[in-house]
Amino acid sequence: MSNFLTLTFRLTLSYRGNQSRMAIKKNHLLLIDDDRATVRALQLLLGERYQSVSICTHPERIPELLAERTYDAVLLDMNFRPGARSGNEGLYWLKRIRETDPDVGIVLMTAYGEIELAVQGMKIGAIDFLQKPWDNDRLYASLHSAVQVTNSRRKAKGNLGEEDAGFSTEKMVLGKSPAMQQVVEVVAKVANTDANILLTGEHGTGKSMIAREIHRESKRRNRPFISVDLGAIAESLFESELFGHTKHAFTGAVKERVGKFEQADGGTLFLDEISNLSPTLQAKLLVALENRSITRLGASKAKSIDIRLITATNRHPNTLLKKGTFREDLLYRINTVQLELPPLRERGDDLFLYAAHYLEQFGKKYSKPGLYLSAESKRAMQLYRWPGNVRELRNVIERALIMSDTKTLQPNALNFQETSLLEEEEVAFTIEEMERQMIRKAIEQHQGNLSAAAEQLGISRQTLYNKIKKYSL
Repeated sequence: MSNFLTLTFRLTLSYRGNQSRMAIKKNHLLLIDDDRATVRALQLLLGERYQSVSICTHPERIPELLAERTYDAVLLDMNFRPGARSGNEGLYWLKRIRETDPDVGIVLMTAYGEIELAVQGMKIGAIDFLQKPWDNDRLYASLHSAVQVTNSRRKAKGNLGEEDAGFSTEKMVLGKSPAMQQVVEVVAKVANTDANILLTGEHGTGKSMIAREIHRESKRRNRPFISVDLGAIAESLFESELFGHTKHAFTGAVKERVGKFEQADGGTLFLDEISNLSPTLQAKLLVALENRSITRLGASKAKSIDIRLITATNRHPNTLLKKGTFREDLLYRINTVQLELPPLRERGDDLFLYAAHYLEQFGKKYSKPGLYLSAESKRAMQLYRWPGNVRELRNVIERALIMSDTKTLQPNALNFQETSLLEEEEVAFTIEEMERQMIRKAIEQHQGNLSAAAEQLGISRQTLYNKIKKYSL
């Protein structure tokens, strides 16, 4: 038995007496990690709390496992190759899991904890982010939160219906500010054409939603809209993901796969984060676009494709060309029309239009209708820089609505980081920091009354004591 497994086994035994009385003994958990000792240790540790704990050491089996049963939470490692640290494989499988089961709560785990990677994973849809070696209490809490999110999403979907519950099918509120009216005008002009469109703008400005809006208003609206996050695809999986493969085309190809180009045939293909492609992959993409055809890995014949192409990047095209990181011929191919999306801080009162939209949307989802922002909250929102733009606003409103016990959302419910107001540029966006701020503000609000603070936070007094000690409050 490895030292790591021995340590975890001892930790499990030390907890077993108390934890068995607290055992959930329901819900189904899926653990995905290429380290067999790690998943066995986790299976042993979590078996006390869950009805079943399935393990997967080969990520290629994830689709098969998800097809076999429905899981209530997934714990997903970020790297699956020796020495890998980029987390790209984890982000790729995160998105694949979300596509298969958009409701399941997913917690990411890696030995190389980086805030930037954590933020990227949570933007894609992860609930939390853990670093190895894990803290048992933090592990339990994260998975418990993931199960709660899963349950609330499935309950909401049952109440609202598939279209209303799904963010991907949401009709976008474009806005009324002068900056967004220019965007609206361009969308109206290009939507019903087959012109290739390049969307640019900061992270979170709504590029994917604009792409969907263009498709929704196009003559291809009744055909597929296929979205691909190129930043989450490992280079070795690029051709298989986009062009597909035949059975036995490579080791592990147990059945044929239809690529994204074929899935989008007759409709729209949206390639997000296109600037992340290496020169080699740019060349392969250019050939497919020029020939209007693709060849599956392992196949000898090309297949014609009919797609409308929309791409997106947060980098300016001229910058890419000057740095020599992007092919000029490919840029011309994808850039028939370029549409720049303004950051949220330049959209004026659209901020409150979006906020009202999300309050209504999440009010229905979580059965909390009629919530509104106080005047102080609106002022705080105007002062905030919104580095995550519309995506961050959506997350802030959802979190505030979930945590609020009153009809009026006050500034402390929005939980801004003070360092991200107008005088600063960056935002600390970790789950732990959010929790620390929420606890501190609850204690201040109740003037040190820990019982009242614990009640507001929805935790026991003893848990609050533990967190006060953990965060040195």
